Amino acid sequence: MPVRPPDPAALQKVAQHYGLGLDEADLASFSPMVDGLLASWDAVEELYTASAPAMPQRAWTRPEPADNPYNAWYVTTAVTEVSAGPLAGRTVAIKDNTAVAGVPMMNGSATVEGYTPLRDATIVSRLLAAGATIAGKAVCEDLCFSGGSHTSRTGAVRNPWDETRSAGGSSSGSSALVAGGVVDFATGGDQGGSIRMPASYTGIVGHKPTHGLVPYTGAFPIEQTIDHVGPMTRTVADAALVLNVIAGPDGLDPRQPRDLVPDDYVAALSRGTEGLRVGVLGEGFGHPNSEPGVDEAVRAAAAALGDAGLVVEDISIPWHSHGARLWDVIATEGAAAQMVDGNGYGMNWQGLYDPEVIAHYGEQWRRDGSRFSETVKLVLLAGRHAIDTRQGAHYAMARNLVPTLRAAYDDALAQYDVLVMPTTPIRSSVIPAPDAPREEVIGRALEMLANTCVTDVSGHPACNVPAGLVDGLPTGMMIVGKHFDDATVLRVAHTFEKLVGGFPAPSTATAGSRA
Repeated sequence: MPVRPPDPAALQKVAQHYGLGLDEADLASFSPMVDGLLASWDAVEELYTASAPAMPQRAWTRPEPADNPYNAWYVTTAVTEVSAGPLAGRTVAIKDNTAVAGVPMMNGSATVEGYTPLRDATIVSRLLAAGATIAGKAVCEDLCFSGGSHTSRTGAVRNPWDETRSAGGSSSGSSALVAGGVVDFATGGDQGGSIRMPASYTGIVGHKPTHGLVPYTGAFPIEQTIDHVGPMTRTVADAALVLNVIAGPDGLDPRQPRDLVPDDYVAALSRGTEGLRVGVLGEGFGHPNSEPGVDEAVRAAAAALGDAGLVVEDISIPWHSHGARLWDVIATEGAAAQMVDGNGYGMNWQGLYDPEVIAHYGEQWRRDGSRFSETVKLVLLAGRHAIDTRQGAHYAMARNLVPTLRAAYDDALAQYDVLVMPTTPIRSSVIPAPDAPREEVIGRALEMLANTCVTDVSGHPACNVPAGLVDGLPTGMMIVGKHFDDATVLRVAHTFEKLVGGFPAPSTATAGSRA
């Protein structure tokens, strides 16, 4: 849609916005120059339209409740491109913040609903080229800003272990579909823990890769310094297999180092782990809301690694306790500026943009901001106030402190091969009622991210593995490694999986009645 030349009232509005001090004569002088300059916008649109891809025709269905286990599907489909490859015959659910061309994408939000991408995300193209079948788009939380599974506009996603409880977020549908055995594996996105938290709640493997290892191209951004995508699977071997397929540079995502060379994560699993050093991070335990059973289960899991020949010792990283505060500022001001005011992408970005979603989402949220979720409203109230009063200075302070946080982890990882701690300090909590007060809705969305959000800021790889059941519900151990040493993280995870004889799955004996 062309940019219309502004009338005098529109020019006056812009002048007032910036305090330019222009009178009517000034605006009349500027008007023909503005109109002439805007002709370039029309030329750019013509050039872009001529080069934009045609939308593929892919069949999809919005399932009826009876055909939608755990309320976890946004839409179902069956997209296969090749019959051979490492993922041939395997089904995958794509988190609905990630583009599958020709298939609707909602990102859990009324502000995105009605959008259909023209292009596949890079990870989608790679999964299809490896033989996978995309079985559908998995529900995610509203603009992915929730660690609970109750904020999507399509309704709460239920945990297969107990359907009155949260499946975790924001990759809620992905975790439920994998845990419930509906698909072989899924993709997730992670800015505060949104791969690992739902994996912890539902008893599956969730691997957040090193920042930049997997291209984020085609996934809806929140804040470029903390955006990650990665695999959610039943087994560590499957996580390594999927990571082999999706990792590596695509030339379109500046989050990625230019000289990036991924490892062979499947081959790495065959390398032994005896003698590797494991640091049990003290600051990851004993949070104000930590459940004793969760802490005990993770300490027991770490001790089991010692029985397998790894060296396990307690360590301290005091800066871990500051990490969540840095995340609060970066994620809140960053999301207000990029995800909302910048319509997901912002500017000054050297990667691939999605002009269609920028226009669609930007128009929709400005038409009715009341449709934002309660968590996003909180982010906007706090983030915009901070930016307006201090001009983003605190965001800059937080970003300048990130190297200190990262160095604290790196110093520990110079002595230890991996660090371990609880993924979430609590087990899955009960899904709030539809009429629950705002305080409960927001509390249930943010109560579990104290450990996971820190490695989104630092960029270190981190993997959730089920640590055991506590009163019939899963809990998770998070394994953290050196930058771009995802292979060692997965090797230790694989060792633990073999030690416990594989991870349990929910059954009719443990699952509760549907909400």
